[in-house]
Amino acid sequence: MSTKPLPTLTVNGKPVSIETEARTLLVDFLRDALGLTGVHVGCDTSQCGACVVLLDGRAVKSCTILAVQARGSAITTIEGLADENLHPVQVAFQQHHALQCGFCTPGMILAAVDMINRSPTLDEEQIRQQLEGNLCRCTGYQNIVRAIKAAADEKRSA
Repeated sequence: MSTKPLPTLTVNGKPVSIETEARTLLVDFLRDALGLTGVHVGCDTSQCGACVVLLDGRAVKSCTILAVQARGSAITTIEGLADENLHPVQVAFQQHHALQCGFCTPGMILAAVDMINRSPTLDEEQIRQQLEGNLCRCTGYQNIVRAIKAAADEKRSA
């Protein structure tokens, strides 16, 4: 397999240009080439949402696109979401006990960030509908929904 330089993209605010095989999935590129292991590989079939990242601000399942397709884009992983303080969605997840084992948490948080950015007036039903592509086997979703609603309410009132 031949490798090709991946044209520059921005990952967590830093420019990145690394050689990779044309068939490398974005999830594998982020984990293996960049060491960003907060991006999880859960199902390899785009069913679980554990691999969600923000691509130009929109939530995408990084197991569904090739790394080379992300050229010129800005990618945010869970490692790049917060600055010196936790992101408000991370705080809400913490305050509302919206995680247990933590495996789905990075993807849930990034999906929630996108969801709230698109519509900070979310109600519980809308949150549940928009979370359909993210699976959690531990929590039953109740606290996840509460956390997302609280973060959305906070953003709307700010």
